[in-house]
Amino acid sequence: MIERLCDELDVPLRERNAFHLAAGLAPVHRERPLADLGAAREAIDAVLAGQNPNPAVAVDSRWDLLAANAAMRRFLADTPESLTGPPLNMLRVSLHPDGFAGRLRNPAQWRRHVLRRVRRQWERTDDPALADLLEELESYPAPPPGGDVRAVGDDIAVPMILGTEFGDLSLLYAVTVFGSPRDVTLDEIAIETFFPADDTTRRILVAAAAG
Repeated sequence: MIERLCDELDVPLRERNAFHLAAGLAPVHRERPLADLGAAREAIDAVLAGQNPNPAVAVDSRWDLLAANAAMRRFLADTPESLTGPPLNMLRVSLHPDGFAGRLRNPAQWRRHVLRRVRRQWERTDDPALADLLEELESYPAPPPGGDVRAVGDDIAVPMILGTEFGDLSLLYAVTVFGSPRDVTLDEIAIETFFPADDTTRRILVAAAAG
């Protein structure tokens, strides 16, 4: 009955285990390390590699980095040790003054979007770690209003616009998750891929991949 109710309410597997424990039953869903996910881990690696030259990462439900492809590793190469963890949190890197924040060309827009994502995830899971992350992100200095650069595709989805020595990169992201997971770790994994929103960004990503 617990599983049937959780299926209808789309309850995450971690919370389902908590319901089983509250009912005096053993947890139903295992939580394996990433390295022990077998074919699913191979699928994650294949998806990440297949997204090159577009940056892509696998993250958990708190946006802690689990794996990254070569393109994303180039983006993260300059990340200071104070932000690399472990674990390295992708949202912390994107908004921290020592991370991507100093290079964002639409910092106010991107900050609003990131805070909204964390708040929605926290409301869904009631994870205290997400409450702490949200409080930390909100404590970072807010960018001045009115200074954001608009990008191609801005009316379709919120882009991340990064200033680089090669010009501004405008990136839209898509999220991939596994269907019908039975393991807690797999249930919480998402692969986020950043796609070029304009031709300039596409050319720069291709050139970077070629060295």
